[in-house]
Amino acid sequence: MSTPTTPAYLDDDQIERLAALLDQRAVPFKGFNLEALDGFLSALVVGPSAVPVDEWQPVVWGGKPRRWESPDEAAQVQALLMGHWNMCSARVRYGDDDLPDHLAPLLWLPEDPELTGEEALREDELDVGHDWALGFFAAVGLREEQWDKWLDDNAWMDDIFDMLDRLASGEVLDTEDPSAPATPISYRERLEIIVGLPGMLADLNHHRVEALTPREPIRREATPERNAPCPCGSGKKYKKCCGSSINP
Repeated sequence: MSTPTTPAYLDDDQIERLAALLDQRAVPFKGFNLEALDGFLSALVVGPSAVPVDEWQPVVWGGKPRRWESPDEAAQVQALLMGHWNMCSARVRYGDDDLPDHLAPLLWLPEDPELTGEEALREDELDVGHDWALGFFAAVGLREEQWDKWLDDNAWMDDIFDMLDRLASGEVLDTEDPSAPATPISYRERLEIIVGLPGMLADLNHHRVEALTPREPIRREATPERNAPCPCGSGKKYKKCCGSSINP
């Protein structure tokens, strides 16, 4: 038995295989479909700390690891999942303007949302981005306290979470009057948020890299005693030489 190679990203055939697999083995058990998985993995790769594979993978399948018919099938499933992980990890290095097509977020979009009459799409079929946002928030829930700390320290993240909440809830809350009824968001408003997802993820990833990068403390040389020989080698006392501008 050969171990499948984990791809750097999923091609169209692999995406279809993973989508079908999730529909059959995850969705019936309240696990993720492909769109929710994409949001879930996207949040994991930009999050405040690493979440081990054995912690996040059971969530994909509805809370319990799935049993596979053979080690070969298990290896193939793992290759697809980790290929999707690689895809999401590569995506967050780009912004809205330079994202390669093969790394675009995986969301369902209707082919023609402007149909009317009997051919009009039902409202729930225009609920684009809903599952993606739910998947994102499911990942946030795995490290909720750390995400809350980030949000408390970085006001700009509130805007990102507010837009994702609109995708998840389908509503816009009145910030000035919390008692006012929420306003439903339109299909076009959903599209505007979706178009901005790569930029949001890139901003979160940049913050993650900055937050997790160790910084060397600035080391200051010990200041010589005023009457000690100046370290520059002049033969004078420190207070009469290099220290004269510091200690007049």
